Amino acid sequence: MPQTQPAIQAAGLRKTYGQVVAVEDVSFEVAEGEIFGLLGPNGAGKTTAVECVQGLRSPDAGHVRVLGLDPETQATALRRLIGSQLQQSALPDRLRVWEALDLFAAFSPSAVDWRGLMTAWGLEPISGRAFGKLSGGQRQRLLIALALINDPRVVFLDEMTTGLDPAARRATWDLIREVRNHGCTIVLVTHLMEEAEKLCDRVAIVDAGRIVAAGTPQGLIAAEPAGVRVMFSAPATADLDFLSAIPNVTAVRRDGAAVEVDGGGPVLALVAAKLVECGIVPPDLRVERPTLEDVFLRLTGHSIRDQ
Repeated sequence: MPQTQPAIQAAGLRKTYGQVVAVEDVSFEVAEGEIFGLLGPNGAGKTTAVECVQGLRSPDAGHVRVLGLDPETQATALRRLIGSQLQQSALPDRLRVWEALDLFAAFSPSAVDWRGLMTAWGLEPISGRAFGKLSGGQRQRLLIALALINDPRVVFLDEMTTGLDPAARRATWDLIREVRNHGCTIVLVTHLMEEAEKLCDRVAIVDAGRIVAAGTPQGLIAAEPAGVRVMFSAPATADLDFLSAIPNVTAVRRDGAAVEVDGGGPVLALVAAKLVECGIVPPDLRVERPTLEDVFLRLTGHSIRDQ
C-alpha cells in the first residue's frame, strides 16, 4: 500500500537576522489530517519557522515542501490551499465583522459559506461591530474564521487562543478538532502547555531556535524519568515501611500525616492495593503525573514561563 506524502516537509531550516540566529537546523514533518504543534516560549523561533514554511520569509538554508509545493517558487498555487492566522494579524479599524468575512470570501474561488463560519465561531452577535471595537478574544475568533474561509487543506494558527478566557479557549479547541475531523491539517504555534497537551496529535518542543524533542504529548510525558507521584494522608503513628518494598516504588517521603510515594509504571495500583491489604484506606489518595512543563524543564533547564 503506497505511503501518503506528508502535508509538510521541512528540513534543515536556518534563519538569521544580522548576528541573531532565530532558527537553526529545524526539521519536521506533518502528516495529513493531524494537529501538529510547535511548542515553546516567546522568542524561541516558532513563528519564524512557520513563516518560512508558509513562504512569508525566505530561509537562509533548508528545504520546504507544503502539499508538494515549494513556498518560494510556487507561492500563488500554495496560497489557494492554505489558511493562516498570524500572531500580529490586523484589519482596518472601521471594517465590520461581516464585511471582513464577505470580503475575504470574494477573494477565494473555493470559499465556504462565510455565514456558517460566523455562526460556528460565535461572531453573529458582533457581526456589525467594527474591528477596532472588538476585544482581543473577539479579534482572535474573527481572524481564525478568516483563515478558514478558503476551505484550506492546511491551516496555520499562531497563538490562536491569546486573549481568550478558559471557557472560550476550550470551546475554540473543540472547534479546531472539528476542523481537523473534516480533513484539514493544522499547524499550531503555542506557548501554552495545556493547549499542546490537550489538542495536538504531535508536538515539537522549540527552544532557542532549535527543536529539542518531538513526539506525541503522551509519549514525551511517558518517557519523563520523573515518573508519577502518589500522595495520600495516613495517621502519623501508622507503620508504612512496607511501601519501600512495593515494585516500581523509587522513593517514599513522609511529613507528619502527608505521604508521597514516587515510582513508575503501575505504581498507583500497586500502592493502593497494598494500602488496602494493610487496612489503610486513605480518603485523599491521588496521583500527580509529569506534564509537558516537566518535559520542557528537563530538556531546556528552564521553565517556559521564564522567557
